Amino acid sequence: MRSVRLCSLGSMASSTLRHVDQAELKFVKGRDDIAGDDEIDLRLQLPCGHTTAPSSLFLWCYTCLERGETNFYCPALIEEGACCRKELKVALIRSAAMHTVEGLKRLCDFEEKLATIVAKQCCQSKECPGCRSLIERRDKSNMRVFCTNCRAKKGTNYEFCWQCLRPWKGDSSSSVGCGNKECKDHNLVVLQKCKVIDLPYSGIKGCPSIRACPTCGLLIEHKNMCKFVMCCRCGVNFCFACLNTAKACQRRRANTGHNLTCDMPVAPKQTAISVWSGETRCSRLSS
Repeated sequence: MRSVRLCSLGSMASSTLRHVDQAELKFVKGRDDIAGDDEIDLRLQLPCGHTTAPSSLFLWCYTCLERGETNFYCPALIEEGACCRKELKVALIRSAAMHTVEGLKRLCDFEEKLATIVAKQCCQSKECPGCRSLIERRDKSNMRVFCTNCRAKKGTNYEFCWQCLRPWKGDSSSSVGCGNKECKDHNLVVLQKCKVIDLPYSGIKGCPSIRACPTCGLLIEHKNMCKFVMCCRCGVNFCFACLNTAKACQRRRANTGHNLTCDMPVAPKQTAISVWSGETRCSRLSS
């Protein structure tokens, strides 16, 4: 079992981000496709060809980050109400921020938040309730976790339940939980208690607002835009309504616009979460 201090990971990742080269920016005459401002002015041209003000780009990406999203994309609307979704590199966002007063004020905070979120995603970790260090569980089938950092710092063994994060109760290991009466998966509770919403741009009604990624189990909350969501941990693009992959969902319709409803019914609130053993997308730290 590996334990890593959150502050060490965050500081290391943030330092890495700050030493990455900035992107060269190109400015052209155009409208602000992100803010929806039709006034023609000197704008930043994105890799996809859309134009925007540096402040609009940074504000959009900062808003995404506050929702826990680390895969940034162009939100400019294209035909049929779908958004562009062309990937935006961190270097570009950083350079854009340096062209605005507000961006310069909030850039350090942006990088710190990004570093912390990415560190947690890359490790698929949780905080040890004993020492607050990040713990990575190597045996995905065992809820009983031994913290090596607690042992090193306090000289005593400390075991806790990966599911309820309470001290381990019981003599044997388990794949379903510990002996605590209130032992339950917090993420499953969140999935069951989340509100039901209508998805904008699709006409889909009565969809749970929070889903566990069908591939890796990461909890994702739907805020706006289209029904297709790309998981920031595993990179899989899936439909928030039916929970099929985007390709599988699109194959069932001749017209694959993002604003369309599904041919399949809205999947109910999830009662199980996938356990993923694949590699995470950590390229954000060096992009």
